[in-house]
Formats: sequence, C-alpha cells, structure tokens
Amino acid sequence: MAIREKVFDVVVGTFKRHGAETIDTPVFELKDTLTGKYGEDSKLIYDLKDQGGELLALRYDLTVPFARYLAMNKIKNIKRYHIAKVYRRDQPQMTKGRYREFFQCDFDIAGTYDAMIPDVECVRIVYEILSKLDVGNFAVKVNHRQILDGMFRVCGVPSDKFRSICSSVDKLDKLPWEEVKQEMVNEKGLDDAAADRIGEYVKLSGGMDLIETLKQDSQMMADKDCVSGISDMETLLEYCDLYGVQDKVVFDLSLARGLDYYTGVIYEAVLKGVQIDGEEVSVGSVAGGGRYDGLVGMFDSKNKVPCVGVSIGIERLFSILEQKNAKSSTKIRSRDTEVYVVSAHKGLVQERMKLVTMLWDSNIKTEHSYKKNPKILVQLQECESAGIPLAVVIGGNEIERGVVKLRDVELREEVEVSRDNLLAEIRKRLNSS
Repeated sequence: MAIREKVFDVVVGTFKRHGAETIDTPVFELKDTLTGKYGEDSKLIYDLKDQGGELLALRYDLTVPFARYLAMNKIKNIKRYHIAKVYRRDQPQMTKGRYREFFQCDFDIAGTYDAMIPDVECVRIVYEILSKLDVGNFAVKVNHRQILDGMFRVCGVPSDKFRSICSSVDKLDKLPWEEVKQEMVNEKGLDDAAADRIGEYVKLSGGMDLIETLKQDSQMMADKDCVSGISDMETLLEYCDLYGVQDKVVFDLSLARGLDYYTGVIYEAVLKGVQIDGEEVSVGSVAGGGRYDGLVGMFDSKNKVPCVGVSIGIERLFSILEQKNAKSSTKIRSRDTEVYVVSAHKGLVQERMKLVTMLWDSNIKTEHSYKKNPKILVQLQECESAGIPLAVVIGGNEIERGVVKLRDVELREEVEVSRDNLLAEIRKRLNSS
C-alpha cells in the first residue's frame, strides 16, 4: 500500500498543480447511460438490476458519468479530476495490472477554448506523472479521429464500417498486422484491397516529418476531415515543443482508441522495454484519452460542451513499481512514523505515554510499544524493521536529570538531549534527512 500511496500522491499533486478540482459520481448508472458509448467493449459492462427491476450497470469508466454529470448540472466549463474504481467483465491478468475492479485517475477539461491548448496540457500531465514516477522509458502516441476517418474513406471503407474497422486497428498494439487484417476482411467484411491500403498508412509514424508526408498525399488532402485533423496535429506538435515534451511524443497513424465517443485528438502512453531483474515486462498502455466533443450532447442536446481528457492506468503503474520494488534492495516504508519512544527498563509506561502525547500534540508522527514492560532490544528492532528514523530512549536516570537519549536508528548513534530542547532537535533532524 505504501507504493500505491506514493503513486496517488504524485497523480493528485500533478492534477492539482494544473488547477483541477475534484468531483465524484455514483458507482452505478442507468444502463442506457453507458450503452452505445464504448464500441465493441460494451460487452465488458457489468449489468445490474435493482429490486424494482430498473436496469442499471456498474460504471465502465469515469468519462461517460462525467459527461452525464455536466449535462444534468448545466455546467459549461470545468477542469476536474476524479479518482475512483471502475468495473469491467475482462479476463484478469494480475502481472500486467489488468483486473475486473480497478482504479482510474482521470483529468478532464470541459469548455469551449482555442484548438489544441487544453489537449496539449493533457499530454503534458501524462509526461509529468510518468517522469516523476520513474517507471522507465515511455512514449506518448498521438493521432486524430478525423485523420482516421479520412484515411478510411480514402482507403475505400464504407462509412457504416468506420467504427468497427477502427476497433480492429486499435488492436495493432497487441496483434500483428496480418491477424488484424484477417479480422477486418473475414469477420467484418472489408474488401481485401481496402485493408491493404489501410495497412500502408498504419505503418507510418513520426513527428512533423509525418505531417509533411501527409500534406504531400493528394488523396488525403482532398478529404476535409483529413485536412482539419492534420492542421490540429501540426498545432499540437508545435505546442508539445513549447511544453518540453516533444521528445516523448510520437504521431502514430496506427493509434485508434476503440471507444466510440472520441471525436478529435487521441493519445496513449506506452512503456518501452521495461526491464525488471533483466527480464522485459509488458504491461500495455499506461494512460490514454482524447477529445470527446459530442458526448455531453448525447445527454442534453441543448448543452453541447466540448471536452478533452486523459485517464491514467494506475493499476498497471502499481504492477510495474511493485515488481521493481520486490527486486530492489531498498524497500519502501509502509509507515510514516518519525519517532519511536523506547523505555529502557520496566515501570515506565506512564512516562512513555506523557512523551508520546507531547510529540503528538506537536504534530510529530510517533509510536510506542503497546506492552507495559517491553524489552529494549525488541523496541529497537521494531524501529529498524519499520524504517523509523529516530528513537527517543528514556530510563530512570534520564528522567531524574530531565534528559532523553535521541537515537539515529540507521546509524545506531545516540546523544543526550534535554527535554526542553527535544522538539527542536527532532525537527532539525527530520528536516535535514
């Protein structure tokens, strides 16, 4: 749990640094609220039925409930974060951080603003979180739904197959192209030639060089969706440079994001070659999101609020960091205790209680033994095993002289300190550590 607290602190601190406020939404929604928003992943929604027979469902993500919240409360603009559990009828893979019940950490900006300014801030947030957690080398893939739709048109995909073909392309991070092509052709009825043309495009990735390549493609530039999407991507990449994240951002035409509600920029963060004890660990994407300008309008046609956001796959980050910690000689402390009060011999439980009360009143994280007459060696071993930095040792002689022994637990060094100077000395040592 110590690792989880550290990760949550980094995530929440980042969200707050960017000015977000937090909200909460119910763990279940009306089934109609959730259906039709997730494409082929809708089959992973947990259905419920209340005692009156009303059809409900556990939330699949935090985005659709957020859009419903905006619509119901007539909110036109907000920058919010939400950390809560979501539920999916998936096949759990614990080593990869994939569960049926898991936390999501979402950051969203709702409101009408100039193109790509909110969008690039979401990319910057992913960059800050993954850099701070030191999970290893990563890349943030970016693409645009309008470019995908234009690409499908250029390749000869019927418009009624756009979303299903998009779901197939979304599997390219898990499956080789040949398997994805077979799904398109054999299961979804796409023309073989159209699939081959898609295959040529989804191999392309880069930065501004890819923008220039697409601008030279006469068929793509003849499609208005493509032109609009390419313009957005050019602006986004320029802003990424200004925000200092350009070295981690890759414009990748294979990125699709299978959820139906995305309308503009989409992005996904992936870890590259995570090594733990010499072995490469695969965990898939660790963050994803995009622009969804039409979702709020599905719940209130008079309150169409443009939105963009990102979700941090925190369970996968937990999985990586916990595996790294298990292999490391440096263990993360599970308790925040700063001082342990130790009695040197019997009959000092009341003196210990007086001392811990003084330290608690001074807002110092303090513990002592719950036994009246604990052995001094057992108390000191508890300090070392828990990683508590300081121990205050009291005995009959020290009490008579108005002093205590302040012990550096790691160095096993003690100094006498007067009771009057104890708080100042403890704070001095804690601040310097």
